Amino acid sequence: MSFGEAFKDPLKAACEDFLQKTTRYWKTWVKHCNIPFEYQQPVIRSALVLKLHIFEDTGAIIAATTTSIPESQNGGRTWDYRYCWLRDAYFVISALNRLGQFEEMEKFLQFLHNIGGTSDEMNLKPVYGIGGETNIEEKILPFLSGFRKIGPVRVGNGAFTHVQHDVYGEMVLSMARLFFDSRLDGFDRNRTFEMVKRLVGRALHYFDKPDSSIWEFRSEYKHYLFSKLMAWLAVDCGIRIAQKMGQQELATRWRSMGEAMRAKIENEAWNSELGFYTQALKGVNPDACNLLMLHLNFHHPRDERFGQMVERYQRLLTRNGFVFRYKNADDFGVPDRAFVVCNFWMVDALAAIGKKDEARALFEKVLSCGNHVGLLSEDIDPETGELWGNFPQTYSHVGIINSAFRLSQSWNAIF
Repeated sequence: MSFGEAFKDPLKAACEDFLQKTTRYWKTWVKHCNIPFEYQQPVIRSALVLKLHIFEDTGAIIAATTTSIPESQNGGRTWDYRYCWLRDAYFVISALNRLGQFEEMEKFLQFLHNIGGTSDEMNLKPVYGIGGETNIEEKILPFLSGFRKIGPVRVGNGAFTHVQHDVYGEMVLSMARLFFDSRLDGFDRNRTFEMVKRLVGRALHYFDKPDSSIWEFRSEYKHYLFSKLMAWLAVDCGIRIAQKMGQQELATRWRSMGEAMRAKIENEAWNSELGFYTQALKGVNPDACNLLMLHLNFHHPRDERFGQMVERYQRLLTRNGFVFRYKNADDFGVPDRAFVVCNFWMVDALAAIGKKDEARALFEKVLSCGNHVGLLSEDIDPETGELWGNFPQTYSHVGIINSAFRLSQSWNAIF
């Protein structure tokens, strides 16, 4: 296949040459990745997945390469994931950093600079087109029946209209390494610090306001805990950046604000009767994204509350050993599929509280659901282990990388 001028080289020789060059490129790229001693093949495959979801022209990172593969047999949950969610992009960048790959972070931060430069107030949308487009209107294509005739088939994603306040924390965290890693010298730190200040300001502004959560509930805004946690994280990370930039007075002011935010979270999100942090402030429902308190350093892994929450969530959010995002009804009813990345969050939490055998068993159970080359989608049928949802899903492969590093023996312990 070609376009423009006709292809003139001998076809067989040219194709073999292209294949060899392509294989050599990817093998060389993989050799420059840090990998754990154990689970090397799943990590390498996941690293390739993440790299291939990056649009090199702009630095945008798409969530998945497909649209409208249904999350379940019941239909309705069919979304177009070929766009750049800032939240997902942060987790991808974080995993690539762990692998020792930093160019992707620099490209994404340039993408963020480009979209942030259009707004003095830094009011970020949760999702953008790969060229930074802000309007990705969601449309249904009635002439297509969908995967297994489960519709509707969608193009575009209405999430660009949502209010999701957690993005400010994730973007501050995305930028933080620029201020502490001397190898990353391609940015003007003073200019980037101005962006950090605007992002922290937005996080503070929206902390007391409801939103649609990490899970993009379309019908109800609430004071979802994850958004509060990320707002707190924006401030907490901003403090360290301000100190690095010699802005001690600003760091002191932010510290008092961060302490007040933390107190509100601990007082209003912890349900002492149920023994876990709830999905929303003063709520009753468990939510697997709260397991990310470990990743966010909100609680030490051996903290009594965190350990109690993990044990309660194991009982409340699992079916046949697979972990759900939540089990309360959303816009389409009660979910009937486990969410893949939540299983890896549980793996990390179990390992952190000392239940490493349980963590390893769950990790390997989820890996066994991958296809013949180890790729995972967004969801798993807890009854059959069958994959559902858009494919391959970057979130899921970020989970593989993070959990493999947490579970693996150290290279130093082996050699």
